[in-house]
Amino acid sequence: MQLSISTIMLGFFIILLVLSIWKIWAFLPNKQLADDDTTQEAQEKLEALMLKVIHEHQGKLSEKELFEAMHADSNFDKKLFWRFNLNKLIHLLQSYYAKNENISDIESIYEKLV
Repeated sequence: MQLSISTIMLGFFIILLVLSIWKIWAFLPNKQLADDDTTQEAQEKLEALMLKVIHEHQGKLSEKELFEAMHADSNFDKKLFWRFNLNKLIHLLQSYYAKNENISDIESIYEKLV
């Protein structure tokens, strides 16, 4: 049986196409990482911890003091939130302010909690 050069090239093309698609699929993340702190559940846990710490300190905290108090809290999951820093706290506070339009600082968060 004689195969033409175009048939052989088409066969190699299809084989290499399948191989390259499999290679791309194998390296795509297909499950959530254990330390992914960007999920909605992780952000809700972090926000709940923030509100708890604000309530415990009666709202008399600066952003840096709030960050340190959250880090020192026993409910702070160091494995999950290993990337948590002051900038992420500021972003969390700003998103909380955006959800609650009448709140603009940490003391007003405490006043709303009480």
